[in-house]
Amino acid sequence: MSTPFAAQRATMVESQVRVADVTDYAIQDAMRLVPRETLLAPDRAYLAYADVELEYAPGRWLLKPRDVAKLLQALRPQAGERALAIAAPYAAAVMAAMGLEVYQLDAKAGELTFGDGVQGAVVPSGGYDVVVCEGAVGNAPPATWLQVLALGGRLGVVVRTGPIGRAELYLRSEHDIGRRDLFDCAPPIMAGFEPQAAFTF
Repeated sequence: MSTPFAAQRATMVESQVRVADVTDYAIQDAMRLVPRETLLAPDRAYLAYADVELEYAPGRWLLKPRDVAKLLQALRPQAGERALAIAAPYAAAVMAAMGLEVYQLDAKAGELTFGDGVQGAVVPSGGYDVVVCEGAVGNAPPATWLQVLALGGRLGVVVRTGPIGRAELYLRSEHDIGRRDLFDCAPPIMAGFEPQAAFTF
């Protein structure tokens, strides 16, 4: 049975995602299916498909649909890959709908904090093929986020030090980790990840 939210999901994909040059049909199809409204408090569910960032927990936000779609497209998630979603419940649900094996966790500055509170747990042998975070960080992503990437693994995150942030893609090769700028956006910075002033004499 069709619901008002199903109609809103379809409109979201047509008016926010496809027009932003997100051409990956698997991402589009998954976003038409995933009930984004269930990630918000019931009294805020009506905002689920608006073109805004939405706070789903204190200091944690869902990216705009357009931004999460563009970030996922740059990460090229493929069915069967292992993904780590850091403070990214919507991205996690979309990737799961695409057939990835998805692990979710919240984040503390410089650390990986897993659902059971154990530091450094649940890192699969060989690491993750995809790591994504929906909130912005004020500096480069913590080293631990990069260390869990498998060979060929990709990390997508928004780095924001001023009014506008930049979505960035990190790719782990055999000898190094490369970085590429993707697009401008301005999600709120996650609590605990505010910009740190550089030390000066």
